Amino acid sequence: MVVVLLDDPRSGLDGDDRRGARISGRRVAVGAAVAAVPVLLIVLQIVASRNGFEGPLHSLWNDFVGTPKSVSVPWAGLALALVGVSWRRRFIILGAALAIDAVFAVVRVLHGGPLTIGNGAVIALTGLAVVAWLGWEGADKHNALHAAALGALLILATKVGDVWLHITVLAGPNVLDRYVLLADHALGEPSWVMGRVIEAIGPVGYGVLHWVYIELPVAAMVVAAWQLRRVVSSGIWPNHYLVRTFLVLGLVGPVVYVLFPVVGPMFAFAADGHGLQIGNYWPHTVPPLDHIPAALPFDTVTPRNCMPSMHTAWATTVFLHSRRAADGSPAPRWLRWGGAFWLLATLTATLGFGYHYGADLLAGGVLCLTVESALRAPERGWDRTRIQLVAGGTALLATMLLSYRYLAVWMSQHPFPAGVILLGLFAAYVWAFHAAWFARSAMPRPVTAERVHAN
Repeated sequence: MVVVLLDDPRSGLDGDDRRGARISGRRVAVGAAVAAVPVLLIVLQIVASRNGFEGPLHSLWNDFVGTPKSVSVPWAGLALALVGVSWRRRFIILGAALAIDAVFAVVRVLHGGPLTIGNGAVIALTGLAVVAWLGWEGADKHNALHAAALGALLILATKVGDVWLHITVLAGPNVLDRYVLLADHALGEPSWVMGRVIEAIGPVGYGVLHWVYIELPVAAMVVAAWQLRRVVSSGIWPNHYLVRTFLVLGLVGPVVYVLFPVVGPMFAFAADGHGLQIGNYWPHTVPPLDHIPAALPFDTVTPRNCMPSMHTAWATTVFLHSRRAADGSPAPRWLRWGGAFWLLATLTATLGFGYHYGADLLAGGVLCLTVESALRAPERGWDRTRIQLVAGGTALLATMLLSYRYLAVWMSQHPFPAGVILLGLFAAYVWAFHAAWFARSAMPRPVTAERVHAN
């Protein structure tokens, strides 16, 4: 009777055969993904070399033996990798990373280079992966390689992202900031408002917000490490956690950069526009509204990475995943408050530093909720609710982009109804997302996850 309930009587496969087929299909998918990574890196390196900017392989080489581009990202990647090993091994790996970093830092300074760190973290992460692959067996090997892959992907994603920013410049010589400014009039020009607020709070507030803005990977690492903290002791990997959403957003979001190139207020409407700005308006004066907008030719340096705001999308992901544990129980208070602070501080910084318009933030929020709806609670399958949320979010994001481009003049001429419609649609989608994934009782539920066996 149990077999009848679990297996489709019309299928020629019994339960063991079907499970074996699923495992085989998963291995094929993982193998294809692993093979695609070096191919992507090589292609991007070729593109970078031909166009005169640093490619991902060159940047990785510097992380190993040169001057790392980032201090925090390598260590965030290593910290994420350490969730897959025991406490004893964590201390050994951490000690080795610190010692290697100290040696590299001393040698670099003695040769007149900058005082920075990061080499040790990358080398230790690589060493962990090699030792686990060649020397460990069973659950120890699986957990270590799984976590090391996540840490490596975090580092590699930043390398790919850096190259993609240069590609946005090549693909978008003209930017659409004039259109977005008109659309933003329906939202009250929040970048101009927050820019003046940032000036008013002084250098301390500016410094805190700047640190929050640039250290978003650290916040993501903290939340992910908390979600995966029991992987070693329980042998269970949750079916969904922050890193999955983070990486998918990094693949999907930047595509829009090429389709909708925008540089931001501090470049298009302030002195950082390298002489190509419309004027030095931001943040003190809202530019006169141009009701016959046109694309603005811009420089070959500034990335076209405003639409959508990926910082908003990623910070929203941090916020969502800091709410609850995998079993539905509330996350600890410190994590929930930390996630809320990081989201609010990131939104304040993106607007107040002049990096984004309000319209960018709405698009980033919709993108995050759409991707999260596609990935969250995979055990539910593609039911009606998931399909509606993903389709609705995709349609809403497309509608926003088309409106910013083709209805911008109307939105500036009728700011109140345009703003109400735009914010109303966004609020409705947020409500639908909350109703689908968070409105249910927060009572703990059984965790559907991948269990790793020793054999």
